[in-house]
Amino acid sequence: MKSRIALAVQALAVTTSIFGPALAQAANKQPAAVSDAALVRTLPGFTEGSATVNGVRLHYVAGGKGEPVLLLPGWPQTWWAFHKIMPALAREHRVIAVDLRGMGGSDKPAGGYEKKTMAQDLFELVHQLGYDKVDLVGHDIGAQVAFSFAANHPEATRKLVMLDVPHPDTQLATWPLLPAVGTFGDKIDEAHPFAWWFAFHQVKGLPEQLLEGRVQLEQEWFFRYLLKDERAIDARDRAVYAAAYSSREAIRAGNAWYQAFPQDIVDDGTYAKLTMPVLGLGGPGYGWLKSTLTGKATDLRVLKVEGSGHFIAEEKPEATIGYLSDFLK
Repeated sequence: MKSRIALAVQALAVTTSIFGPALAQAANKQPAAVSDAALVRTLPGFTEGSATVNGVRLHYVAGGKGEPVLLLPGWPQTWWAFHKIMPALAREHRVIAVDLRGMGGSDKPAGGYEKKTMAQDLFELVHQLGYDKVDLVGHDIGAQVAFSFAANHPEATRKLVMLDVPHPDTQLATWPLLPAVGTFGDKIDEAHPFAWWFAFHQVKGLPEQLLEGRVQLEQEWFFRYLLKDERAIDARDRAVYAAAYSSREAIRAGNAWYQAFPQDIVDDGTYAKLTMPVLGLGGPGYGWLKSTLTGKATDLRVLKVEGSGHFIAEEKPEATIGYLSDFLK
């Protein structure tokens, strides 16, 4: 009996450690252990800052010296998505990991989630920080914003790296509503991906009602589906992301990135070919990344990161550093 009680207490402690942050965030009380200040203290040489640009306040974490590199994360994450590669990258570069409009410690306004507008946020941030030109490394939604930055501000873009996701174009509008028979399960079928959440996030109001205070339920499914190695995003990481997205405001803002896709597709049709060097690194999104980027850049390389799921910088940090160090020289 005592052993059963002990196991129950241990299970409760584990559950609280994972889910407690999400519930606390819902009450607007971010747990100290996963606060930005606490996370930054684990990265020697890095500090956090903020800047008001294009009408919004953006939160960022910066460190290192050298040519500036902007790291842009995606859903459902924050700047912390790059924490495994930031110290190594900072040996040769000034690394600036940014919470995008609607993300983490940044503002979550009612609008402005078109990738063109979010790129303008970053363009103004770059100039406010005193730089004329930067390298861009974007993952997921961050990759879409990075592409838009390069397309709209080529004079400020030195090199562009996109991780696993391209910018929305007309191809995205043709994706099926239903999965092919026998292809949809707990792990992504790379030949037949089914991104049902793209549609779910189009709905306004309902996701906030369903997920407020328990967003970790969707996140846990998402991480299981898209990670090759589920240990790559550990309990602390998951607590960070649950805390960041658990409030109604944060869920609304994250969904707004997806709700802007139709306008992003229209904007994409107006962009000229990119002329700066572009590197695409793909996990499950390799085929989508390659087919979309081909014809949109004059100096393009798209590589498959073997053994990686969607979260390349976390699942294969050493390989990611190798690719970036070589490409950003």
